[in-house]
Amino acid sequence: MNELPPFLSQALGYAQPAIDLALSWLTSAAAWSQFGLLVAAFLAARFACDRSTPWLTKLLTPEEDAVSVFAKARRFVLMFLPLLLPLLAYVFTAIGEEITRAIFDSGAVIAFGKRVFLLLAARILVQEIIQDPFLKLLGRYVVIPVAALNALGLLAVATERLETLVIPLGNLSFSILFLVRFLVVASVIFWLGRWSNDQSAHYIQKQQDMRPATRELAAKAAEFTIFGAAFLIFLNVMGLDLRLLTVLGGAIGVGLGFGLQKIASNYISGIILLLEGQATVGDYVELDGGEAGTIHKMTARAVILETYDGRWILVPNEDFITTRVVNFSDQGSANRYEAAFSVGYDTDINTIPKIIETAVAKHPEVLAQPYPPDCELRSFGESGIDFAVEFWVNGVDDGSKKYTSDILFLIWNALRDAKIEIPYPQQVVHIKGDVHTRAR
Repeated sequence: MNELPPFLSQALGYAQPAIDLALSWLTSAAAWSQFGLLVAAFLAARFACDRSTPWLTKLLTPEEDAVSVFAKARRFVLMFLPLLLPLLAYVFTAIGEEITRAIFDSGAVIAFGKRVFLLLAARILVQEIIQDPFLKLLGRYVVIPVAALNALGLLAVATERLETLVIPLGNLSFSILFLVRFLVVASVIFWLGRWSNDQSAHYIQKQQDMRPATRELAAKAAEFTIFGAAFLIFLNVMGLDLRLLTVLGGAIGVGLGFGLQKIASNYISGIILLLEGQATVGDYVELDGGEAGTIHKMTARAVILETYDGRWILVPNEDFITTRVVNFSDQGSANRYEAAFSVGYDTDINTIPKIIETAVAKHPEVLAQPYPPDCELRSFGESGIDFAVEFWVNGVDDGSKKYTSDILFLIWNALRDAKIEIPYPQQVVHIKGDVHTRAR
């Protein structure tokens, strides 16, 4: 028979110990007894799981409309109920391992079974329980492979092999194992930081007794604190020297000096905006540059304006500090608008203010304070006498709220009911001389 290819010979060399171990198990009475204990442990776990699952489900399922902390904790624990079978099998197998080691002074087979049950638990956790896309990805490519290597007893070998593979990088070098640990630990810690930040921001935004600007400032302070703590924890877990912060601070200082002045200015401007509270989420603002819209979100670097046509405008925080900003205060401050109209010259204009002010005051959004509707004579126009009615409302006359349009409808109906004509543009042409003579 021809000699095998080198790679196949190497693979058979790695597989030979496993083949020898399997043959020894097949011919060992102790191994067969451990197989029997594994089967018994799994059947006992199945029986206990079938009996306890309905009771645990009923115990852990809260009412549908329950939103208390205890109800949320019960729902969270209920998510992990599919792990009951492999974990019970693991516990019963551990008991069987103690028995076999006491009787036969051997437990390799049953220890292998324990690791297989852990692999099943990891698979169920990743495929059925975890819903977050990032955690599911991490579980699929890290947790399950590690559990599989552990089940086969190759985890220590793989770890040692990755430790010996070194990547040189200038004067530095690090192993593949360090790189894998670095990526996994960094991903998990900063995912936890992002999750904690989302939870804290959601909690802060629900505190309606706080001013909107104070809520935004508290949310930003919590964000900086959480991610700063996450960074320090990451350095500590990875065993990195905290003196690296000094080097990193120096690098940031150089960066600020060369090209990050604008970014730093926007961050500081954002803090000033939040502290002063002159513009906050929900306010309708207009800038000198023509940007106008409702403040949708205030980030550390910029303010996001949402226009009434569905567009978002990203305005740097610095622009709110260095330019003129008109704040219409859509959060409840009253704004004044006016609607212009005209009447014919044959109208008794002394009756117009009372008619119009009474009609406009009927609008449910028009305020009596700080001033009630006020109809004013503006000018004597070419086609009619020009008036305008001023009125105060809470909010901005745009988007879903069309105050001026509603007021003009009220003016039209009031003038029509009073039989007052609204003139239209017209001109009188005087022709001098005989028309027929000029025609010839």
